[in-house]
Amino acid sequence: MARSVTAKKSVKPGKPPYVLDEQVGFILRQVWQRHSSIFSRDIGTNLTPTQWAALSKLAETGPCSQNQLGRLTAMDVATIKGVIDRLTARGLTETSQDPEDGRRLLVSLTRAGQQLSEKVAPNALAITRETLAPLDPKEREMLMALLNKLR
Repeated sequence: MARSVTAKKSVKPGKPPYVLDEQVGFILRQVWQRHSSIFSRDIGTNLTPTQWAALSKLAETGPCSQNQLGRLTAMDVATIKGVIDRLTARGLTETSQDPEDGRRLLVSLTRAGQQLSEKVAPNALAITRETLAPLDPKEREMLMALLNKLR
C-alpha cells in the first residue's frame, strides 16, 4: 500500500504593514540613544542632558522663571522642577524673587554654575560634532533644517 505524502509548501509571509525599523520615532530614539551615550562619555562632568539644557539656556538668556525655563528647554513642569532642585542642591543655580512680580521666582546661575557652563560648552559642542560626524556638512545642514521643520 503506497502512502501519499503531501509536501507542505513553506509560505513566506508578506511584508507586514508596520515595520518598526522604518518608523521615524524608532529611528529618532536610536539616534537619541547614540547621542546620549556620547554625551555621558564626553560631557566631562556629572550632568544629565536635561541639566545641561537648563544650565546652557540660563547662560544664554539670563535669569527667568522656572516655567519659562521649562518652556525654553522643552521640559514639563515636574521635570524642570526636579532639574532645578538638583542643580540648586549642587550650588549651580539659585532662585530669587522677581523684582517685577513678587509672586514669581527667578532661576539664575550661581557663579559656580556660570563657570561650569563656560567650562563644559566646548565639550557639548564636540558632542554635537561627534553625533553628526557620519554626515557630510551639507547633510548636517539639511538634517538640522528638517528636524527644525518637524518641531
